[in-house]
Amino acid sequence: MNLFGFNMLKARIQTIALLSILFFKTSVLVQAQTVESDERALLNVNEGIRFSKDSLFLMNFRFRMQNRAGFNSIYDGDNLSIEQFEMRVRRLRLRFDGYVMSPKFQYYIQLAFSKADLDLETGDIAQPVRDAILYYTVNQNLYFGFGQSKLPGNRERVISSGNLQFADRSIVNGLFTLDRDFGLFGYYTLRTKRSSLFLLKGAISTGDGRNASAFNNGLSYTGRVEFLPFGAFTNSGDYSEGDLEFETKPKLSIGITLSENQKAFRAGGQLGAELYEARTLNSFIADAMFKYQGWALMSEYMSRSAVDPVTRNDQGDVRFAVVGRGVNTHLSKMISTKSELALRYAFVVPDEAIETFQDRIDETILGYTHYLNGHRIKVQANIGYRWLEGLSQIENASNSWTGLFQVEFGI
Repeated sequence: MNLFGFNMLKARIQTIALLSILFFKTSVLVQAQTVESDERALLNVNEGIRFSKDSLFLMNFRFRMQNRAGFNSIYDGDNLSIEQFEMRVRRLRLRFDGYVMSPKFQYYIQLAFSKADLDLETGDIAQPVRDAILYYTVNQNLYFGFGQSKLPGNRERVISSGNLQFADRSIVNGLFTLDRDFGLFGYYTLRTKRSSLFLLKGAISTGDGRNASAFNNGLSYTGRVEFLPFGAFTNSGDYSEGDLEFETKPKLSIGITLSENQKAFRAGGQLGAELYEARTLNSFIADAMFKYQGWALMSEYMSRSAVDPVTRNDQGDVRFAVVGRGVNTHLSKMISTKSELALRYAFVVPDEAIETFQDRIDETILGYTHYLNGHRIKVQANIGYRWLEGLSQIENASNSWTGLFQVEFGI
């Protein structure tokens, strides 16, 4: 088995065991709407515009948009000539959440309207529905979701795009994320006698991504464990980039995810071009978030493997599953109560089975953010450098620069 190989049987047993614990263990904790550490748990019905008929109905409405302008240089490291200008609405979202009949029955709906959010850049059919999921609280410890939402995958992906400290997620996330899917979700939180927490998350889903039609009888199994040794972060900060809260005590969250996507028909499982033949994809993710006194460090390792990832049609055309590994690391410091400097370094190394088709990619980005109203209203400026095949010299013809200015505005 090569460096990126993943033992399918072991992964399946581990994932099933995790899901079994997740779905059948119960005890006592806080109400589901205050569970610390998944994106749905960031729901706060006191945010946005609130509509309430009586104790049996609540709807919270929010919107946000990201407007940006930027450039990409030509692929010649020491040539700053502009190849492309990027000026667009990157994201425009409407979000509705609340409950019906009882706080035990919650819903979360998110609609998107920008071109990139509609998947029109990679497909022919507009996909405005990003999230549409119902939640049921079993007890103070355990709740379930049924519908379409983010899988419990890598931390940067599960963090809302509205809570990022850079304008976009990393190249590692772009190639190896699990993204959104439709299925059954479960969340269980276990407190110890001290302040530390264990968070168990799992999903059984289609494996085909959002708004997918029926393709085959394969399913995706995802399980995640998170450990917070020093207790919960302020304002769910383990799923928000940058230490805007200036944690007075060190806070740390460590997460591990295993996923097996059986008979996946897309290059990235839930994302990517359609393969000519289905493949079973196995993913392993390990990540961590640390915050203390305005400093923040986030790092994640992601890998994906498959047996014979290259597929061909009768004409000999090639499409391949994206397999390999990558690392993404952010280091940031709040230089005032409103301003932050952040540095990212990320790289992706393809598996040797696809290295003929996929290059190694490295990127480094320096970011400045001024928070006018936390992550809700902020101004961001990024400057980055990307290089291929480990050749970081500026004069390398395959290297390029990028710059971006973005305003996030929302409620």
